[in-house]
Amino acid sequence: MECNNPDPANVDAMSRNVRTFIAEVIGDLKKLIMVPSVAFPGYPPEPVHRMAAATADLLRRYGLSNARLLEIPGGYPAVAGDIPPPPGAPTVLLYAHYDVQPARREDGWETDPWTPVIRDGRLFGRGAADNKSGIVTIAATIRALSGRYPVGIKVIIEGEEETASHLEAFAEAHPGLFRCDLFVITDMGKLVAGRPVLSTTLRGEVSCVVTARSLAHAVHSGEFGGPAPDALVALIKMLATLHDELGDVAIAGLSSFLWSGSEYPEDLYRRLSGLLDGVDTIGTGTIGSRLWSKPSLTVIGIDAPAVRDASNILIPQARARISMRIAPGADPQQEIRLLADYLRAAAPWHVHVEISEVHTSSGFICPTGGQGYEAARKVMGAVYRRPVQEAGGGGTIPLLNVLKRVVPGAEFILWGCEDNERSRIHGSNESVDTGELERMIVTQALLLQGLGNPAMLPR
Repeated sequence: MECNNPDPANVDAMSRNVRTFIAEVIGDLKKLIMVPSVAFPGYPPEPVHRMAAATADLLRRYGLSNARLLEIPGGYPAVAGDIPPPPGAPTVLLYAHYDVQPARREDGWETDPWTPVIRDGRLFGRGAADNKSGIVTIAATIRALSGRYPVGIKVIIEGEEETASHLEAFAEAHPGLFRCDLFVITDMGKLVAGRPVLSTTLRGEVSCVVTARSLAHAVHSGEFGGPAPDALVALIKMLATLHDELGDVAIAGLSSFLWSGSEYPEDLYRRLSGLLDGVDTIGTGTIGSRLWSKPSLTVIGIDAPAVRDASNILIPQARARISMRIAPGADPQQEIRLLADYLRAAAPWHVHVEISEVHTSSGFICPTGGQGYEAARKVMGAVYRRPVQEAGGGGTIPLLNVLKRVVPGAEFILWGCEDNERSRIHGSNESVDTGELERMIVTQALLLQGLGNPAMLPR
C-alpha cells in the first residue's frame, strides 16, 4: 500500500462532495444519540438491540448494502458488512462501537443527555463523540465514495466496547471475518478540534478490590476504641501510601518509559482537566509521559458508612476498588501482581487483607512507519492543512491486541472525532465538533481512494 500526498484539488473536490450531505449525517447522528444504548449489566436490553438495528439500517442507506447483525455469543450483536476488493487492492476494516456510557440529567448535564442539541458548532448528547460519531463517519465515508470502491471494505460496529466485551473471544474464534491489510479504529480523537492527531499508544488498565478486616463485628467505639484497630482507618493508611511525596505511583517495579512523541502543553492540560486554581499537578516527567507512558493509580470507589449513616462504632471491614493505568507494552499480570503484593505489605497492624475482583487489560502500541500509516498521516495533514501530531491515549481498547494477534501483519490507524478540549467523553455534556465530522469523513474517503489507486501500489 502506498499513497502520495493528495492533490489539493482532490481534497477540495471531496470536501465539496461531503458538504452536500453533511447536514443529513448530523441529522442521523442526532437520531442515534436519542437511543440510550447502555450495554452495562442491569440496564434494559431493548435500546441496545434497537441501536444495533438502527446502525445496520444507517449503513445500508449510505451504501453498505449487506450490513447485518452479527450475533456474538454471550453478548450483544455487532453490526457487520463488507465490500469485496478490486483485483490486487488491499482491504480496510473500519471499526466503531454503538454502546455508550450511562448518563443522567442529574449528573451535571445542562440538557437531557438523550435529546441532542447543537450549540456553538457542537452537537451535545451521550454518544455524540464516543462513539456514535465513529458510526456516522464510517457510513458517510462509504457514501462519499459514490459507489466506486477502490479497496475492499469491511465494517465492524461493536455493541459492548464500554463494558465486558465478547467480541474479543469472537475474533479469536473467527479470524477470517477480521482479515484485512489495515484496521481503521475510529474511536480516538485529538487534543483540540481541528488539530490533527494519530494515536500511537494506549495505556492498559488493571483493577482490583482490596478489603481490610480487623474485627469479627462492629463494636462500640467508646467501649473498645483504642486498642482495637478500625478497618477503615487501616484501609486509609494503606491507600495513602500508594503515591510518593511527588505524586508518582510508589509501587516499585512497574513498567514505564519516556514519552517521545508530541508533547501535551501543561497549560492546556490544566485547562482541559479542570484543575482548580492553585492545585499542583502530581508526578514527575513531562505531561506526555505522565499521561501516556507511566502508570497512574486511582481509588475509584470505597465501601464505608456514609456520613449521614455515621455511628459511634469501630468499623470491622472496609474495602476499595483501585484502578491502575499501566504503560503501553506492560504485562498486565505482572503489574496487578505488584499492586496486590504492595497492598498486602502496606497493611498496618496485621489486619487481614483480601484482594478480589481482579481485572486486567493490556495497553497497545500501534505499529508505525508502514505504508498505510504513512498514507493516513499524509492525507490527514492535507485535509487539516497542518502537520499531524503523534499522541498517546490514556484509555484502553483491549480488542486491539486481539486484532493484532489474529491478523498478524495488518497495520492500524487510530483516529476519530473526539477532542480532549470539549468532548468530555464518559462525562456530563458530552459533545462533538460538527466540523470534525466533516473533516474526518473527507480524510477517511481520501485515504481509501489513495490506497486503492493502482498507480500508488507497490510495483
